[in-house]
Amino acid sequence: MFILSTLLRKPLARLVALLALIGLAACDAAAPVANTGGGSTARGAVVVALLVPHGTANAQEAQLARDLENAARLAVSDLTGVAIDLRVYGTAGQPAQARQAALNAAADGAAIIIGPLHAESANAVAVAVAPQGINVLAFSNNPTIAGGNLFVLGQTFRDTADRLAAFATSQGKSRIMAVYSENLSGRLGLEAITRAVQAQGGTLAGSVAYDFSQDGVVSAVPVIRATAETNAVDAIFLTANSAGALPLFAQMLPEAGLGPDRVQYIGLARWDMPPQTLELPGVQGGWFALPDPDRAAAFGARFRAAHGNSPHPIAGLAYDGIAAVGALSEAGRGLTRGDLTQTAGFQGVSGVFRLRPDGTNERGLAVATIADKRVQILSPAPRGFGGAGF
Repeated sequence: MFILSTLLRKPLARLVALLALIGLAACDAAAPVANTGGGSTARGAVVVALLVPHGTANAQEAQLARDLENAARLAVSDLTGVAIDLRVYGTAGQPAQARQAALNAAADGAAIIIGPLHAESANAVAVAVAPQGINVLAFSNNPTIAGGNLFVLGQTFRDTADRLAAFATSQGKSRIMAVYSENLSGRLGLEAITRAVQAQGGTLAGSVAYDFSQDGVVSAVPVIRATAETNAVDAIFLTANSAGALPLFAQMLPEAGLGPDRVQYIGLARWDMPPQTLELPGVQGGWFALPDPDRAAAFGARFRAAHGNSPHPIAGLAYDGIAAVGALSEAGRGLTRGDLTQTAGFQGVSGVFRLRPDGTNERGLAVATIADKRVQILSPAPRGFGGAGF
């Protein structure tokens, strides 16, 4: 998940983190690290460590930890001809405890680690097990931590921007303006949008930053309008999400004469979550990307039938991690960097995905719009790599 505090970049920087985390671990040595896997390893089974924030004081994060574990166990039960010895370790959502959990997992013979949740914890884990040659598939979507033995499973801004920019240019939208929040998440979003628009032959026809506050949004609206008119913009690519500035922009931009009838809105975030977002007049007709809705719905139904609650939106990442390990094992391959980054990719609960050599990922995404307060798919998610949508 995105962490807006200082982030350590790439494998060499993680060595600095290791020194700091050793001190943290010494101060927190009594903190419990749960291993609910237990038992001896079955003959020929692949030992997989799942690091989730069991033990956290945050109720929502505790529920997410349960959903991640349940999704992983569902994936294990779906495998045929492959034996997975899944061992679950609690991190309490803390880097020091995540590091200790990773060391415990390595000592228990883990061939790969799936998790943890937070970017800083993922850095700590990757540093801890790098000497043993163990790869880490973290639940983060933050590309600044990816690289070396650390891969991120979450849908990245780059992936989303690439898909939407390709669709936009195919629909004749070539002069695209970016509107982004003046914080780390916003700047990373701008970087992804800029790269994607240029890669698709479009023109980044201006960019407008706004302070991450109500006053910041209000002050940005006239600047956005002036930039759009001066640069003949035909699409506005917003980094805002429903929990942030999107509702305000959806109201104020049309009021300023820059509504969906004049310019195409594109969202880097999902505009169907929470469902109340679909009610906003300003998002009608907007474009955004989402995982394969049919597969995601099927996973949600199976999860509810098994556990009585809908899975957290990122719970499927735990399933995907297990699915990748299972597919490689069934094919008689290992869990090295070369194996994990095979070009064919893997089939997950929300569609096809593959891991890039730089530690990020690429996912098959659908392009959707909102019409009459309902989601409609404009371009379906691809089922494999190399076809439409990639």
